[in-house]
Amino acid sequence: MADQKIFAGPRIRRIRAGMGLTQTAMAEGLGISPSYLNLIERNQRPLTVQLILKLASVYKVEPEELQADAGPNVAALREAFADPLLAGELPSDTELIEVAEAAPNAAAAMVKLYRAYREQAERLTDLTDLLAREGRTSPAAGARLPIDEVRETFEKRPNHFPAIEEECEAFVSLLKPGDDLPGALKAWLTSEHGITVRVLPAATMPNWRRRFDRHSQRLFISERLSPFDQLREVAMEASLMRMSVAIGAELKALKLSSDEARRLARFELARYAAHALMMPYRPFYEAAQRAHYDIDILRSRFSVSFEQAANRLTTLGRDGAAGVPFFMLEVDNAGNRFRRAGAAGYPLARFGGGCPKLAVHAAFGQPGQVLVEAVEMPDGAEFLTVARTLEGPQGAFNERPRRTAILLGCDIAHRDEIVYGSALPRPMQGSAGKGSAVPATAIGPACRLCERQGCLARAEPPVTRPLGLDEMVTGLSAFDFQ
Repeated sequence: MADQKIFAGPRIRRIRAGMGLTQTAMAEGLGISPSYLNLIERNQRPLTVQLILKLASVYKVEPEELQADAGPNVAALREAFADPLLAGELPSDTELIEVAEAAPNAAAAMVKLYRAYREQAERLTDLTDLLAREGRTSPAAGARLPIDEVRETFEKRPNHFPAIEEECEAFVSLLKPGDDLPGALKAWLTSEHGITVRVLPAATMPNWRRRFDRHSQRLFISERLSPFDQLREVAMEASLMRMSVAIGAELKALKLSSDEARRLARFELARYAAHALMMPYRPFYEAAQRAHYDIDILRSRFSVSFEQAANRLTTLGRDGAAGVPFFMLEVDNAGNRFRRAGAAGYPLARFGGGCPKLAVHAAFGQPGQVLVEAVEMPDGAEFLTVARTLEGPQGAFNERPRRTAILLGCDIAHRDEIVYGSALPRPMQGSAGKGSAVPATAIGPACRLCERQGCLARAEPPVTRPLGLDEMVTGLSAFDFQ
């Protein structure tokens, strides 16, 4: 049998310490020098087959103990170091493997501590949301990552930027695009800045949607994107060049606390400007009213995607020409949210958006279908919601496509103004001639903030109520509470 070299120093050290042996005592039993055993424990010398057999015969050490799998600890540590607070601290998995093998108990303790930290962070978020619903804020809510700060800033304010809207209208008047906005934007980029636009194959741009090469003055767009998304990328680049002053002024007004947050917000404002170019305010507002806010009609009329038209509906907040105050939520099939916005700010206190019973989650089971539903909050507030899946960039044959779902909502009082209201059952007329309430799905802001009893969809207990631990009674919900 050929000698097999195995480096298992930390495991040998743990075995020796568990037996209460010194290096000298174990080395004597194995027939090697203490200095050689010291090198083995420091992974500077390998364990040969002969030494493994000696360990088995003298100290009853099973060979499997020397080849124990550190995989579970490594995977858990990788999860911890993937957290934004620790991302980039370790250049590779090598150190994680060394930690997991050399000190498995310490590694397990680190993982336990990280998971406790995550649980406390989630609880703090829940309690902050609860305080916000009561009109109060928590000082602890100030410690957040730049992306969290940007999201919260955009969610709390109306999704309408008058200065950018005015600049976009002036830009459209200059371009005179007619029915060819892509051609007009490309011609403007070439004539004003000497920039040409090229669509490149996915193999050439494997990781980018858009890339501007300043040296060659070329704007590259990925062929993975739909024609609508390609147009948005070109419009974003043109907006950043043409409207830098207006975007900068709106960015300053947001009063963000860091350069990273300002860079993220600038991207969002450029995205807003691109939508305003693709769907100018006045024509879009008038078309939305005539079509009773039918997103499919609007997307066809303005040659945009469903997501772009739905997003634009949340921006109709101009004084004297305001549309239905829609709000929007986008999630993936794991429940991660990407954006929340609203014409009057996202109604976090009144609506939440974290309930698993919302149609936005059911939409993944019916791709491409528009799901309309009335929902009722615990306090009696009712909303009309419209949900549909969205397709991401085109993937290759062996890639799983990215799919998210969007929820567009408004107060139920606007049901007669929009086409989707006709999909809801009409109120029943009672003997007194007064209609009863529209049948609505009972939802909550989020499981941890919802106190509805007997909810079959409950995923977590509420933080506001003690658990009911009666062994003689089991409720319908996975978590009973008092």
